[in-house]
Amino acid sequence: MRLLVYPHELVIGGSQINAIDLAAGVAAKGHDVIVYGVPGPLEGYILERGLRFIPARRMKYRPAPSRIAQLASIAEQERIDLIHTYEWSACLDAYFGAALFKRVPTLCTVLSMQVAPYIPPSTPLIMGTAELGVEAQKRQLGDVWVLEPPIDVSRDHPEIDGKHFRFANGIGDRDFLVVSVSRLAVDLKLDALVRLIDAIDQLAGSASIRLVLVGDGPARGSLEARAAAVNNRHGRTVVTLTGADLDPRKAYAAADVVVGMGSSALRALAIGRPLVVQGERAFSQTFEPTTSGLFLSQGFYGLGDDVTGVEILASQIADLMVDPEKRERLGKFGREFVCRRFSLDRAVDVQLEIYHSILDRPPSLGRIEALRVAALALALEVKNHNPLVKRERNTFEAVMLATAKAGNWPPRPSR
Repeated sequence: MRLLVYPHELVIGGSQINAIDLAAGVAAKGHDVIVYGVPGPLEGYILERGLRFIPARRMKYRPAPSRIAQLASIAEQERIDLIHTYEWSACLDAYFGAALFKRVPTLCTVLSMQVAPYIPPSTPLIMGTAELGVEAQKRQLGDVWVLEPPIDVSRDHPEIDGKHFRFANGIGDRDFLVVSVSRLAVDLKLDALVRLIDAIDQLAGSASIRLVLVGDGPARGSLEARAAAVNNRHGRTVVTLTGADLDPRKAYAAADVVVGMGSSALRALAIGRPLVVQGERAFSQTFEPTTSGLFLSQGFYGLGDDVTGVEILASQIADLMVDPEKRERLGKFGREFVCRRFSLDRAVDVQLEIYHSILDRPPSLGRIEALRVAALALALEVKNHNPLVKRERNTFEAVMLATAKAGNWPPRPSR
């Protein structure tokens, strides 16, 4: 099988790393796999995994006419059997060229927390959670599968040594270390990271606790300002931001507790660390046997009530801080849980079955569907390039970042 894999971007993130790891796993089974995408920090990781990389053309609009034409050309020249895209924007680039005119079967994986209306109904989907799978089946005509984000449990394992990471960041053996590995983005991430800093601030007055945030992104400046205020208040380093790390395994291994969501949460479990799962609107929940079913259904994420997040998160961390036996027990349970349900080897086998199912019964594409999808995509682009809408969005993000920096959280701007 000749396969083209198209992650929506190549910045450091769970969806992108999953796409590359699965592509490498499929290649290891004897298939010819090419990764396509805009050059970014993960380009080196693609080559490290032994995969061929084709850089995508730059774009101004989504879907991108230049990429539509490029993908159609690559599909023909490379005799591609199937294109596997990640998220809706990459899906449309493949749909309007290679799929619609070259009749190359296209599959889309959605690991975001909603089913975008711009995905063509005929396109087969892989959803990252059971709840989203049910939602997608209500509107899709094509097949829908559920495949949770996979973890390379051979690479991420409990024997990784985190001592050097602690030493490099000035963290003593008696310091209780909380780690979060995340892209420092405004959407989805900022709310959770601010509440995490505030929860550590509450605990730092009575405990030798440290928080290290590993990652980078547009919210970094605001989070650094908030961290500096916490450090000044306590007269010592409590919160540290280390920047992005292509290989954060030692950060996970160094932690007494990891706080995170999505693939980052799963990697923490694979490395045997106790975990508190965060989401949006003040959601947090300790991962343990009684909550594992919830996360299998909704993904390692959640929505809270916007009110009590800091206090609840602080109490969840404090509960783990005073109970080392519970931390050890949860670490072992998490490792076993991920190996059983989320291993990369299992995911590769499931994904290959999906590929063969699509190739045996390619989806049929219609003109009416194409026109409807094109109209939706055009309306979105007109909205995104409307100066008033762009100004409103930029103002909202500026308010979010300024509020995170100043300490007034959560913000209540009007959109």
